[in-house]
Amino acid sequence: ESIIAAPPDVVYAFHERPDALSAITPPWERVTIVGQVPPIAIGNRVILKTKIGPFPATWVAEYVEVEPGRLFADRQVSGPFASWLHRHIFTPDGKGGTILRDSVQYEPPMGLIGRAFGDGFIKKRLNDMFEYRHKETKRLIER
Repeated sequence: ESIIAAPPDVVYAFHERPDALSAITPPWERVTIVGQVPPIAIGNRVILKTKIGPFPATWVAEYVEVEPGRLFADRQVSGPFASWLHRHIFTPDGKGGTILRDSVQYEPPMGLIGRAFGDGFIKKRLNDMFEYRHKETKRLIER
């Protein structure tokens, strides 16, 4: 969660830009966007190529909830997690800015083994990634 000095509709509009995802993806994440990022609309899908350790993976996420200027959510259709739901929430901060919040619900792959051995690693990686994404979003919007 972070505060950005711009109203929610501006922060949401930034996320609608076709280059937004690549602009806020951390350089250490080995992610390639396949094709163009489609408009944020229910049913549209984003396809990513990534690596999980040394293994290549394709990640397909579909927009499942959209309230322009307020929130959008993507759910993993196929990919590295057993399940994944990511909500991007844009709330007025009462001072003309936005509270940008990312809410992620996920299940690691490989069931009990994934939870026991991978969950700590996943949480750290997600925290690092979202910290970077929020800093970049703030920097790009407020400049």
